[in-house]
Amino acid sequence: MIDATERRGAGIEPRAIKQEGDAGLSITWGDDRVCHYTAPGLRRGCPCAQCVNEWTGQRVLKPESVAKELTILEISIVGRYALNFRWSDGHETGIYSFRYLRDLCEEKN
Repeated sequence: MIDATERRGAGIEPRAIKQEGDAGLSITWGDDRVCHYTAPGLRRGCPCAQCVNEWTGQRVLKPESVAKELTILEISIVGRYALNFRWSDGHETGIYSFRYLRDLCEEKN
């Protein structure tokens, strides 16, 4: 695994962001690393205040409450640093920074 301090610049800048079907996402990073994500996996990792306690950092969202059939209805770019998703369960408040998305990918490997 690459240390987060080693992953700056191109490593956390997406070169291509592609929705794969209704429930997948791939990001090709500036350092040529390609990461694949599933809608349920991303939703379970939502970093918003409804899903993570702002004071303790403890995850409030129960992973089992996210349906395996969850889909991505819309993806929006937030500034030059993040993505926002509108999910089929109605949730849409999470802002997924590119650094967070890259970290999620590295944790899977």
